Amino acid sequence: MGTSPAAPGITRYRVLSPFPRFCSIALTVLGVAAAVIYLFHFGVSIWGGYIMGTAYLHLILALFLPQVFFHFPLSSRFREKLPWYEAILVLLSFITPFYFFLRGEDILFKGWEVAPPQLAFVLGIILWALVLEAVRRAVGWFLFFLILFFSLYPLFASSMPGLFYGNNFGFTRVVGYHIMGPEGVIGLPTRVLGNLFIGFMFFGVALTATGAANFFLNLALSIMGMVRGGTAKVSVISSAMVGSISGSVITNVITTGSFTIPAMRRSGYPNYYAAAIETCASSGGVLMPPIMGAAAFVMASILNISYASVALAAAIPSILYYLGLFIQVDGYSAKAGLKGLPREELPSLWQTIKEGWFYIFAFVVLIYILFVLRREAQAPFYATVPLLFLTMLRKETRLDFRGFLAFLERTGRVLGEITGILSSIGLLIGSFLLTGTAQTLSSDLIDLAGGNPYLLVGVGAIASFILGMGLTITACYLLLAVLLAPALVQMGFDPLAVHIFLVYCGMLSFITPPVAIGAYAAAALAGAKPMITALQAVRLGAVKYLIPFFVVFEPALILHGSVLEILTAIGTGAIGVIFLASGIEGYLIGVGRLGIFNRSLSLVGGFLIFMPERVTNFIGAGLVAILFVERLVRLKLYEKALQNNKR
Repeated sequence: MGTSPAAPGITRYRVLSPFPRFCSIALTVLGVAAAVIYLFHFGVSIWGGYIMGTAYLHLILALFLPQVFFHFPLSSRFREKLPWYEAILVLLSFITPFYFFLRGEDILFKGWEVAPPQLAFVLGIILWALVLEAVRRAVGWFLFFLILFFSLYPLFASSMPGLFYGNNFGFTRVVGYHIMGPEGVIGLPTRVLGNLFIGFMFFGVALTATGAANFFLNLALSIMGMVRGGTAKVSVISSAMVGSISGSVITNVITTGSFTIPAMRRSGYPNYYAAAIETCASSGGVLMPPIMGAAAFVMASILNISYASVALAAAIPSILYYLGLFIQVDGYSAKAGLKGLPREELPSLWQTIKEGWFYIFAFVVLIYILFVLRREAQAPFYATVPLLFLTMLRKETRLDFRGFLAFLERTGRVLGEITGILSSIGLLIGSFLLTGTAQTLSSDLIDLAGGNPYLLVGVGAIASFILGMGLTITACYLLLAVLLAPALVQMGFDPLAVHIFLVYCGMLSFITPPVAIGAYAAAALAGAKPMITALQAVRLGAVKYLIPFFVVFEPALILHGSVLEILTAIGTGAIGVIFLASGIEGYLIGVGRLGIFNRSLSLVGGFLIFMPERVTNFIGAGLVAILFVERLVRLKLYEKALQNNKR
């Protein structure tokens, strides 16, 4: 789901006293219940009428937006209490959207979006301000000012130059559109929240609360702990698993890194290298199926495809990324002579599975309902029920009353944060739609690029990276999905490949200086210098810089194409990544250390094999063949020299 660029630790959150905590938990229970009632089509009648889609989304805002003001204090001085004026903000953030929920039919049938009555107009302004403040607390000032500017943009769009020229509208119309229209605060991002994300986050928090992170860590330890560089490989595998659950790079770093980084250091890895491995492993989990982050859910809604389709498409790029990271980690371990942990210090595989089989079962249920029955909105709720029930069978995973309250509180906090982010982005998207800019920008960008697809892709990559420095992955992706993706699709690129390209480019800022927030968080855990850690993360995560470009130019990597095209793309991708990563690290499995010449052959050859072009594939294969021929000749000469010495 992304994270805030500002000091992302648990200290960000307020420690609630009993009554505010009770209110927060009560709103969470009501919010999840509302989602279940709506998504399972229980046909519950409220005040004589069924809940309409837009009214339901206003209700979701009423139940989750207050969580931001409960859990994210105005300043660090108020982390231990909820001041009276913050309590007023909590109350207002509930009352204003709840009023629009109650008046859902009037909004729809009396045209409040165009001409809101006085009370609705005033409450709309208040809700607008609350959403802006919510995103400021959840993310920071950068996104706040960006949303503020573009939410006011319809008031002066006709005065904007070039690409951003649009139609002007009066303040009353803008308030009505933003707050009561279907493309403002209850637009696409909030629809994703209400229709998909609540369930998956509920499932993800349930996994975390019942100890799934420890299970996956122990599972990785039991499988890989003893092998060469075992602790680093455990970091790669466990972070991929946990990252898929949390959807957050920073949460992943803190959760798994608190164990894996000290273990890697104890095995002989330098502190900066251990932190860099954890950074790269955690950043890849955001697009690791089956859960992934909020951007994946938004992507499915924008493209009007199933979430299962997005998960399948993201699988091969994720696997290729982790393959490259795994090869580099193994190469470093081999060169440095780093061994695994002693068997007696590692958990038993059988015992680990015996103690946590229900986590695997919950994933099986989720995947079955998601991919086979195709009930995406309902799948995470179906998976959560057996998870919570089966965890009660073991004392270690059982949630007592206090633990269950903590689980509900954390659910509310997570959903409150994402509600503040998504509803605010709805203001931005709404402005572009209202002014007509979103409809004209694609053709303007194509004209600006002179019809050159490579130039447009380059612009997209740079824009994604720059925006990723100050925005969450979800916010960065949503902005570019509206502004840039249509132009790329219009140029003939595969729509899903374009959107995956934008998400990957936005993720790069987590490991790339000068921001590199993931590297900074891991460096803090390792006691390493942040910039050195970030530079090492860039080297370890090198494959991630190539994947988005190869995906957008070769849709077969996201399983779009004929069987032969897909198999060829996966095969050349895997072989290319192996040689590319080996060249970067200077060690090739089965060959050993690589000298400068062979290292260059492996690096360039791997890159060319990975490239989605048959000619470059053959050239790359030729370079790799030269590497093996040179190695074979050297071995023959060595054997001949030994024989001569014996004589």
